[in-house]
Amino acid sequence: MVVEEEGAVISFANMSAYSTRECYSGVAEFSVYTASEARGRGAGTLAMKALMEAAEETGFWKLVSRVFVENTPSRELLLSLGFREVGVHEKHARLDGVWRDVVVVERLILANL
Repeated sequence: MVVEEEGAVISFANMSAYSTRECYSGVAEFSVYTASEARGRGAGTLAMKALMEAAEETGFWKLVSRVFVENTPSRELLLSLGFREVGVHEKHARLDGVWRDVVVVERLILANL
């Protein structure tokens, strides 16, 4: 899902299969990004709402992701859209040579359960 402003992409959200195992066939992993100059203006919300609608229409029953612990704006966005934080993976990602902890988030799509 892409949000544009004056022909430029300012936010996007995408999803892919969580696993190739059949038992996880209804779980999608997602990511969302909003350009720094567009943050706080609702673009991320628009992208995520479109993604959630597409996930429901496609038959997914759950969306999952991981967010850097210190990324408060993303965590607040996801909580406002009904996601819940289910735990922390310590030293899960390495960015610029620094180990980073991530918060695991999930949201059930009740229409597909």
